[in-house]
Amino acid sequence: MARPRRIVLVRHGESEGNADDTVYEREPDHALRLTGQGREQAAEAGVRLRELFGDEAISAYVSPYRRTLQTFRELRLDPARVRMREEPRLREQDWGNWQDRDDVRLQKAYRDAYGHFFYRFAQGESGADVYDRVGSFLESLYRSFEAPDHPPNVLLVTHGLTMRLFCMRWFHWSVAEFEALSNPGNGEFRVLVLGPDGRYRMDRPFERWTTPEPYDLDG
Repeated sequence: MARPRRIVLVRHGESEGNADDTVYEREPDHALRLTGQGREQAAEAGVRLRELFGDEAISAYVSPYRRTLQTFRELRLDPARVRMREEPRLREQDWGNWQDRDDVRLQKAYRDAYGHFFYRFAQGESGADVYDRVGSFLESLYRSFEAPDHPPNVLLVTHGLTMRLFCMRWFHWSVAEFEALSNPGNGEFRVLVLGPDGRYRMDRPFERWTTPEPYDLDG
């Protein structure tokens, strides 16, 4: 199995929804664009990624949302070295369709109290639902490694929660560990590097906003 040397996860640059959450009342989540700052963030990430990849080939999987596709474009990777596929299983957590701002804010407050992994948005998904589809994607990704000519780099352009859930699934983190982590910033990326022992390690951890509280403790 030709496992890649690197698996890079990139969060999209700042979107219109990140800058102004009232836009969700007028535009579908999947159609939101990058802001000017979001394009700059993606371009800056691209400079560093081009240095990281050098002349090596890349297998890229991109969420089909407009902001992730725009982020991938702004990375400006050499198209001759990249095999790119849209991957719907890497999309953002579904919050329902047209969104009422006050209702979503209320539901986010409920989610903070209930737990990000298990709370399900009305007519949408829970973090656990996203975890399941990320797991399905990982099964497909593992099968792709069986190709003898698989590129040494895998690139995923996706969303903050999806990035954390991918790593949770990959590294077998507990729910409590997941709940303690914050999303990366817009345009940030993490690199899973294959070590000489055959294990992958992340180049830097996600920030923690609290200390994990294991579910198997009393109290």
